[in-house]
Amino acid sequence: MTDTISAAQALIYAMFTTSAADNSMNDAEMRRIGSIVRNLPAFRNYNENELINEAKRWGQIASGPDGLTTVLELIGAALPDNLRETAYILAAEIAASDLSSRPEERRFLQLLAQRLRLDRLTVAALERAALARHQTVLDS
Repeated sequence: MTDTISAAQALIYAMFTTSAADNSMNDAEMRRIGSIVRNLPAFRNYNENELINEAKRWGQIASGPDGLTTVLELIGAALPDNLRETAYILAAEIAASDLSSRPEERRFLQLLAQRLRLDRLTVAALERAALARHQTVLDS
């Protein structure tokens, strides 16, 4: 396995991997990742200017041999128990940010939930919360 990563990097890797799961990191998803890193307390000590370099490091790992497995191992090893649900909801939020969830994104979320040892009820609640945050007001 590659070197270890920090908890903040693990959260970012979960979001990047969700975004890239369908082989396309779209603008809505990338804007959402930037916003999350700028605003959430989990990233208080993370330099958001490192996000582009982080994307490059993640890309090298993800595109390497057994990339997905390696990324999941890094995420799982870096996260303390109190950030496992956080990682999952951030990944689910990236999947929901463009209001369309693709099968590849859903599959990665399943793998992430397994790696983080999250139960099905928790996963369902986190996914529903992420989706609810991205709903729009309908004009009447």
